[in-house]
Amino acid sequence: MSAPAYLLTGYPSFTAKKMCEELLRAGDGAEVFAVVHGKLAKDAETALLGLTPDERARLHLFDGDAAALDMGLSGAEYKDLARRVTHVHHMARVSYSGIDRERAEAVNVGATREVLEFAAACAELRCVGIHSTAHVAGDRRGHLREEELDCGQSFRNVVEETQARAEKLARRRQPKLPVCVIRPTTIVGDSRTGEVDRLDGPYLLIMLIVTSPPDLGLPLPGRADVPLHLVPLDYVVRASRALVLAPDAPGRTFHLADPTPCTTRRVFELVAESLGKRTPRGFLPGNITRALLRTPGLDRIASSPRAFIESLATPTTISTTNTDELLAGTDIRCPPFESYVDKLVEYVQARLREKREREQEENHDTLA
Repeated sequence: MSAPAYLLTGYPSFTAKKMCEELLRAGDGAEVFAVVHGKLAKDAETALLGLTPDERARLHLFDGDAAALDMGLSGAEYKDLARRVTHVHHMARVSYSGIDRERAEAVNVGATREVLEFAAACAELRCVGIHSTAHVAGDRRGHLREEELDCGQSFRNVVEETQARAEKLARRRQPKLPVCVIRPTTIVGDSRTGEVDRLDGPYLLIMLIVTSPPDLGLPLPGRADVPLHLVPLDYVVRASRALVLAPDAPGRTFHLADPTPCTTRRVFELVAESLGKRTPRGFLPGNITRALLRTPGLDRIASSPRAFIESLATPTTISTTNTDELLAGTDIRCPPFESYVDKLVEYVQARLREKREREQEENHDTLA
């Protein structure tokens, strides 16, 4: 069988960049055709510097826009890619909960529609992986199954809503197209390096402890006994590649989740232990937590702390039946949070040191 030829959208966002590296380094000689928005062209060129000459030769950048008609490609480019592409990783999406509705609909729904239209034109297509999120379940409580989408939930923000609508588009096309949906839970940094693009979501918890006085036992925000569903990025990209290549993937949805998630309390305890600080005691009711999160300056720690804390108040368990079945014959497993918490904390500390050093240099230049 010939080497896979992937269409990749969302490049060079952090997750799409890591997905691209995974595809190029898998050892099967795959080619990657990445659709890059014009305003991100310079970032995409910079990302190439981290690749080997062989990897760069197999990565082809196309000036386009996944949310535009025909993904913003010329007619010749569109036809050529439709002839060559065998697999798709659609990762162009907005995840910032404060995004306006028009932008969220254009990217999350519109881009998915365009990718599905492209898939219908492909001659050798084997699978389209639509990268979504487990948060399409909104405020649904209880056990979340992979085949569920409409389950009476309310959405906490426009991102969850538009991602769910994008999934509906994909499901409607599944009878005629080999489409699968990949739903990770909340993604954190690489379990081996801690690397992440922004200190958001669960990093609020880490930042609160990192920046607190050593002898201060912080109270827990939100419900302390609720499972905190975190999944490291390196597991997400490895699992996603394997799933999209699996012959039995089309027509199914896959949750990428920690099979034994820590509670919010346990996450807090592990971070505190990693820093040699006192473990947290008690928890703050949600309304008090939300009030505290309006404190000036916290918006620099996390772009959407309120949305994340509200998500902690939704006790759920997440089924990974489909994922477990297709990954059973591989060595791909989600590592436990305990095994990589130190890497996450070290990365946050390094970022904080860099920030302090920049501020000191700026202050020095101002005073000079």
